[in-house]
Amino acid sequence: MAKAMADARLRHGRLALSVGFGVQGAVFALLVTRIPAIQDRYGISDGLLPAFLAAVPVLAGAGSLGTERLVAKVRPGLVLRWTQPLVCLALLAAGSGHALWQAAASLAVFGVTVGALDASMNMLGVSLQRAYARSIMLGFHASYSLGGIIGASLAWAGAHWELSLPALYGPLVALVAPAALIASRWYADRPRPAGAPTPPGGAPAGNAAGPGLTFLLPLCLVMTFAYIGDSTVANWSAKYLQDVLHSSDQLSTVPYNAYMVMTLLGRTVGDLGVRRLGPVLVVRAGTVVAACGFAVVAVAPGAWVGTAGFTLLGLGLSVIVPQTFAAAGRRAFERYGAGASDMAVARLNVFNYVGFLVGSPLVGALGEAWSPRGAMAVPMILVLATLWYAPSFGPGGASYGGGHERPRTADVG
Repeated sequence: MAKAMADARLRHGRLALSVGFGVQGAVFALLVTRIPAIQDRYGISDGLLPAFLAAVPVLAGAGSLGTERLVAKVRPGLVLRWTQPLVCLALLAAGSGHALWQAAASLAVFGVTVGALDASMNMLGVSLQRAYARSIMLGFHASYSLGGIIGASLAWAGAHWELSLPALYGPLVALVAPAALIASRWYADRPRPAGAPTPPGGAPAGNAAGPGLTFLLPLCLVMTFAYIGDSTVANWSAKYLQDVLHSSDQLSTVPYNAYMVMTLLGRTVGDLGVRRLGPVLVVRAGTVVAACGFAVVAVAPGAWVGTAGFTLLGLGLSVIVPQTFAAAGRRAFERYGAGASDMAVARLNVFNYVGFLVGSPLVGALGEAWSPRGAMAVPMILVLATLWYAPSFGPGGASYGGGHERPRTADVG
């Protein structure tokens, strides 16, 4: 009876967290795909817009680091429960104001809360994977990709039917914010047990000193490189097809959609690959596929070949980010306990925003100074560096590969 109740709790927690990931994917897509409309609504100049856009990931990084300290005192699920509605309301505020200060304030709130949300969401995902004792992290990120596709589709419909931002954002927020809040009742989360292991120096696991987590550095680099690749697709795929491969306006929108669909597909089947082949082999395979995608884009003779390259990129990059979170949390837990696992996820999450912040300007500057085709080689080389760091994804005391799974346990602390 106790085991059946524990298994049911894990299943409910897994489904509830999948809802949270999906909602976040949709909300974030609705923001980034309607940036031009937000710019027009507030009259933000082209010169000022980059400052607004850069502020969001910078504040998100601050929110993630703040969450590292917060979860030493409260459960990650509690942080996620209350930040997700705030992110939704910040999206609505960003689309409903008129004065420039309102845009700045709403985007600032969005940035800080989305950092806290991303960190706490992945903390819960890592702890649930530990409880299941098999790879499920890619499935959560598949929900995020599905939400992103839905959000981007709604944004397209809003632009096509010329809906105002309040008319587009209002009904969605009214639907998903309560849904996420209701789902949060089933998060499989509990207070950290007393007597948890501590990192070097005797500090509590939730407040470990930085040198205790130097093993995270390779994973931080991998996270940065992956998001440089992701931001390259998000910001430059359409322009690359139009300016370099001479595609039509309609065709230039296809690569990012294909990228998102392949990201969803890769994450949907990726957990099965990790269970059977192990995380190191899956990450290496994804790295090679992503690098081939960049290479195809760089040498593409026409728009359809370029689209195929961006499609390969989606399949390759899809597995890297979820496995990076999983590896960081697992390695920290094995060394120092649950508190260090949460801390590792929060610190690693900052490099999500570093990659997002660096990627687009880097590729754009190289494209101007060198050539757009040559610029694609730089994220390709950075992503290929993941092959060197792939052993960092290997399990230590806990293995999630086929034939090595441990019995399930309800420890999601």
